[in-house]
Amino acid sequence: MKTVIITGASRGIGKAVALALTSQFEYIAICCKSSENELLEVKSLVESKGVRCQAFIGDVSNYDFVMDMVSQVISATGRIDALINNAGISTVGLFTDMTPTQWQNILNTNLTSIYNTCHLVVPHMVHQKSGHIINVSSVWGLVGASCEVAYSATKGAINSFSKALAKELAPSNIAVNAVAFGAIDTTMNSQLTPEESEALAEEIPMGRLGTAKEAASCIENLLNMPTYLTGEVIKFDGGWI
Repeated sequence: MKTVIITGASRGIGKAVALALTSQFEYIAICCKSSENELLEVKSLVESKGVRCQAFIGDVSNYDFVMDMVSQVISATGRIDALINNAGISTVGLFTDMTPTQWQNILNTNLTSIYNTCHLVVPHMVHQKSGHIINVSSVWGLVGASCEVAYSATKGAINSFSKALAKELAPSNIAVNAVAFGAIDTTMNSQLTPEESEALAEEIPMGRLGTAKEAASCIENLLNMPTYLTGEVIKFDGGWI
């Protein structure tokens, strides 16, 4: 049974990816930290496409939670064909105003979570001699963003993590890539006023923010590429950066 795990799937890119992948996966596992109602709605939408779906509520920065989730997926399907690491948070503000607790929270959610999922999923993919891992990153991981130092740092680390793990897993026919998204019209950008959103769109050569559906299409197509495409950080930003 072709199986995928998607983290941070209650809304935005994660939700769009879950719906897009109903055309090629028979079992989709989705998770989020606390938005249970929204996640169950995504589960219902996936199941309406005739695809088995299991929803997990918990913190992917918690190793024990991820271990339990992966164990249940393996028990249900016997394999994991793809892992989409989408869970992430951001805060906007001066670096000097950031507390140690805020720093650690972003680090745990954006980066430690990827260690957890990959560390627990990779042995199964190695055993299968196949698999795709896609880590959702950001253009700020490539060039950095003022007032988003912690977020930029974690996304830069994700890019390096993806490149390094790709080299390690290539002999097992496992592809590892990252997608550095630009400005995507999701709740993460909902703090922007209409005027700020319009000004941002004017900076982008395409003249608009990307959509979650477009972001999901990028990930879907990347999953269909041969595993020879590995170790890449693919920029998806409308020509912005």
